[in-house]
Amino acid sequence: MDLKVVCALSITLLIALSALAEGSAPPTKCQCKVVPRERTNCGYPGISAAECKKIGCCFNASVPSVPWCYNPKQKKVKKVCPNDPYTRINCGYPGIKARDCTRKGCCFRAHPAGVPWCFYHRVVEEGNVPLQMSPCPSGCSWHCPCPAQACCAVPARAS
Repeated sequence: MDLKVVCALSITLLIALSALAEGSAPPTKCQCKVVPRERTNCGYPGISAAECKKIGCCFNASVPSVPWCYNPKQKKVKKVCPNDPYTRINCGYPGIKARDCTRKGCCFRAHPAGVPWCFYHRVVEEGNVPLQMSPCPSGCSWHCPCPAQACCAVPARAS
């Protein structure tokens, strides 16, 4: 390839990647709960909180001598079996037995009629599992992003 083409493609790729990075969701409070001594630097000296958050990092200036702009923890995901039978995506064949379905790594529920009984899991971020509301104590929001703060939301029961 010609050097000009390589340079043009590289610049296009960099622009596209930076646009994707700017459009990413900011880290959650839970992701930013990193022990100060375990923080890994994500910014440059003197970076503002706004600029730090804009690049997808966490900012906390309360502890001296550690990075104030730091990388968030990775989001945790888990597989769940969807509760709504009409959102199931078929993973088996008509008449599949529960044992064969689970061997394939899929969910199995033999009801209701007319929907797949063997179906794929759904991958969700931890903390975004479908919830059933219950009253929140004062000062607590219903979504309670961290497991240690599971104060007012409970997982919806399987149907």
